[in-house]
Amino acid sequence: MVISKPKEDWKNGRSPSSRSIGKLRAGSSALPVFHPSWDVLGFGAVAVDDLLYVDEFPHPDAKRPLRAKARMGGGLAGTALVAAARLGARAAYCGVLDDDDLSRFTLAELEREGVDCSLVVRQEGARPYYSAIIVVRSTGSRSILSFGEGVVVPPPEIITAQLIGSTRVLFVDHTAMPASLQAARLARQLSIPVVADIERDDGNDLPELLRSSDHLILGLDLALRLSGTDTPEIAVTALAECNQGTCVVTAGERGCWYKPLGEAVSYLPALKVEVVDTTGCGDVFHGAYAASLARGEDVHTAVRVATIAAGLKATRPGGRAGIPRREQIAEYLSHR
Repeated sequence: MVISKPKEDWKNGRSPSSRSIGKLRAGSSALPVFHPSWDVLGFGAVAVDDLLYVDEFPHPDAKRPLRAKARMGGGLAGTALVAAARLGARAAYCGVLDDDDLSRFTLAELEREGVDCSLVVRQEGARPYYSAIIVVRSTGSRSILSFGEGVVVPPPEIITAQLIGSTRVLFVDHTAMPASLQAARLARQLSIPVVADIERDDGNDLPELLRSSDHLILGLDLALRLSGTDTPEIAVTALAECNQGTCVVTAGERGCWYKPLGEAVSYLPALKVEVVDTTGCGDVFHGAYAASLARGEDVHTAVRVATIAAGLKATRPGGRAGIPRREQIAEYLSHR
């Protein structure tokens, strides 16, 4: 694997800026150029996760002892932004929450990690997602039971060119339609890279979100289904053609396949670690990838950094406890 930037950049915190992120695309001269306040701005799911650790998954009508439990912050966007922040990015979250216990816990966890939550809109009855996650201690595999009542997406009037123009990289996921799509459209007009986390087909807006994403990252099963193919190499090529950008297809312990814009398909194996808990690994991959782009790294470097971050996360329980910091990534790269 070719690393285009020197490993020392991850040690000294320099942020290469070989390309301007705020320039306009041809034909969009009506939009102004902004100076970014954040490195990664995220729209999408935040969650409160109750993790339940067992020796094996329960069978129907059976009892199993609960070995441990813990409450942690989660969600696709929430965990991705925490990962970006731990890797040194200035991260911000735009969403809608209330002042209930779950909302307060969510914001406290994000702010504790340095994620800017000043953009959060307060609305009575709005809630984060809530998940009960059953984790098998011996393998780290898990089943997620998610509850989304009260989840509200950001209103369209707050998603302006000025807001989107204030970030170097935009992160969106499929849970915040149509806000994610509106934000992605503006980002494309402003030549701001859009990193999209798609976990399932949630309706009619998905094809346009796929086309509006410069960096599409999704799991193997969905990639095969959306592309109508049966191999990851063909799927990643088809999806990269769809969005005329970069596509990354992840497959857990099998590693990932990716196709940068204008290049051939590449493969990177997963990090070999002793897995404790895979909760949040995909979200960490996305956040680390976005943070790497915001630093000016190329796709090959971003995929490598994201793979390392997701692998190291899997060695600790919960969705966020194992997310590495930039110094840990630098140390790992220095020995490879």
